[in-house]
Amino acid sequence: MGSVVPGSAGPERSGRNVSEAEGEERKVEESGQDRFSRTRLLLGDEAMARLKGARVAVFGLGGVGGHAAEALARSGVGALDLIDADRVAVSNLNRQIFALQSTVGMPKTQAAALRIREIAPDCVLRLYDCFFLPGKAEEFPFSEWDYVVDAIDTLAGKIGIVKACARAGVPVISSMGAGNKLDPTAFVVSDIYRTKTCPLARAMRRLCRENGIEKLKVVYSKEVPVSLTNAPLREGGACGSRVPGSVAFVPSVAGLIAAGEVVRDLTGVRGNGIDRS
Repeated sequence: MGSVVPGSAGPERSGRNVSEAEGEERKVEESGQDRFSRTRLLLGDEAMARLKGARVAVFGLGGVGGHAAEALARSGVGALDLIDADRVAVSNLNRQIFALQSTVGMPKTQAAALRIREIAPDCVLRLYDCFFLPGKAEEFPFSEWDYVVDAIDTLAGKIGIVKACARAGVPVISSMGAGNKLDPTAFVVSDIYRTKTCPLARAMRRLCRENGIEKLKVVYSKEVPVSLTNAPLREGGACGSRVPGSVAFVPSVAGLIAAGEVVRDLTGVRGNGIDRS
């Protein structure tokens, strides 16, 4: 179903010949300064090997999922499955990392692949130019994934992803609402049943109970969302639902937090905790 894009930015793309590029890469490797050297200092060789062998799926490549996907690539995850049917729109330029003037109109999966190839050319990318539909979960290889990031905004899709992960025994982190918010410091990681304030989290709690989901790791904001009465109605959305406002510095933080949880869970490296004295 997904198209495979093997990692290969290709030295020839940079205008240098292959032998020159390979020579420079050998010099970098010999100096110990590979693209993940700073990450390796913190995580260690064993953890980096785990990340290289991991395959992670990211559903949704918008303000949250795009930042999560890029952070995972920059962290050394060896394979990423990217799922999104949207194309980059002008309205995405204010907050989505794969949205550039040069990528407007391009499928988001393709825009993501172009950027990730430049960052981590060895990362194997599988692109799915489609939306996740709960009734077609069997078309996605959930059992082959080591972790799933849910960064879509439809309730039916979110609970469908969570249920599919539960059946496959795959860990998942789900992003709650990032729209209509202005405080990036209000995000926390919690279980869905310990969330409060967030309207999307409230609806997900209900669906999780109804579907027998006993626990679900989420990243959510404790900030009370701004009420917008002047926003246009969302096309194809629920009756009366409006397009949410969003800024560069809120959904990006949620995506980076989600990626951080994936990396720390996959490697078992959690850090020393927070000094709350």
